[in-house]
Amino acid sequence: MTSPQTPIRVVIADDHLVVRTGFAALLDSQPEFTIVDTATNGVDAVRVCREVSPDVVLMDIRMPEIDGIEATRQLLGDAPDGAMVPRVLILTTFDLDEYVYDALRAGASGFLLKDATAERLFDAVRVVAAGEALLDPGVTRRLISEFAQLPARTPARSSSPGLEMLTARETEVLLLVAEGMSNGEIAARLLVTEETVKSHVSRTLTKLGLRDRTQAVIAAYETGLVVPGFRRTD
Repeated sequence: MTSPQTPIRVVIADDHLVVRTGFAALLDSQPEFTIVDTATNGVDAVRVCREVSPDVVLMDIRMPEIDGIEATRQLLGDAPDGAMVPRVLILTTFDLDEYVYDALRAGASGFLLKDATAERLFDAVRVVAAGEALLDPGVTRRLISEFAQLPARTPARSSSPGLEMLTARETEVLLLVAEGMSNGEIAARLLVTEETVKSHVSRTLTKLGLRDRTQAVIAAYETGLVVPGFRRTD
């Protein structure tokens, strides 16, 4: 007889009571999730997460004291050495929220619309808790579109020696990830298995010191590896 799976521990940070209680009630209805605490602003979110060490944080972008972007940055970028850091799932009202890009750059693993269905919420928390990025191809393409509208930046290849460590195939996979392709689509393009693609993605993230494919997309553009607006035709 197998032992029951350890529940995914969740913190919900949102300044709206309806959102907090609604999401908490939905997640509590499933035995695989447990709500360990809630927060009403960014400062509380950082404090609570450092106290209870959740697996996933549902983080609203617009909150008092400090917003969700700064809270994410503090949790993931300013955490003490050796501290357990949670996966951050950004809550937003619009999928093209002007702040979503900044939240992803701060280290969030993806975002979820506040009007998402219960099943979408459950799937999102599962995906993020498993260490994957909640950024499907359609969302990735919108992220790319947002990046293309930002002021031009000087390519940072020289400051990113990790790119030099990638093999030709890893670089090719990174380019396809940056185009918004899923593992399945990349496998079909390269005529390999999805497991092979996952291995290439995993090694690429390790070499570049990145948390997930969301950061890989951003890194590909910010290093100049991919030029906004460019699309391969092969």
